[in-house]
Amino acid sequence: MFRLSIGLAAALTLAACSDNEAPQSVEAPAAEPAVLGGVNLDQPVRAVGTEPFWGVSIDTEAVVYSGVDQAERRGANDGVVVQGTTATWSVQPAQGQPFTVTLMATECSDGMSDRLYPLTALVEMGETRLNGCAAPAAALLQGEAAG
Repeated sequence: MFRLSIGLAAALTLAACSDNEAPQSVEAPAAEPAVLGGVNLDQPVRAVGTEPFWGVSIDTEAVVYSGVDQAERRGANDGVVVQGTTATWSVQPAQGQPFTVTLMATECSDGMSDRLYPLTALVEMGETRLNGCAAPAAALLQGEAAG
């Protein structure tokens, strides 16, 4: 009986202490940025290709395809799916055919310069497959490619 009383008293004491303590706020951990091949995909990224010349700009708002021989296609950036060493955006443009942009964590050369890019790019629009390279947009604006 004595053991039961001590145990009950201890439980009541702990309950009383916890009721008097102010609730502690727990902050949700910040979401980790999506990173592929050292490139932060939460920042603007640019993919480029040759023969034919084309480009894709990806930022937090939109994914925009432009090409020499095709009309610009712009769609909302509904988020990236990262699986292992690939990142994929599925884009439903307001006008034109849907397209998919896949970036792979493999170094890439555009074949026309000495630039090395940290990512390889693939754009698919129906039966059309375009191969190219990708890097952070800021690096390309500065004349660099390797992140």
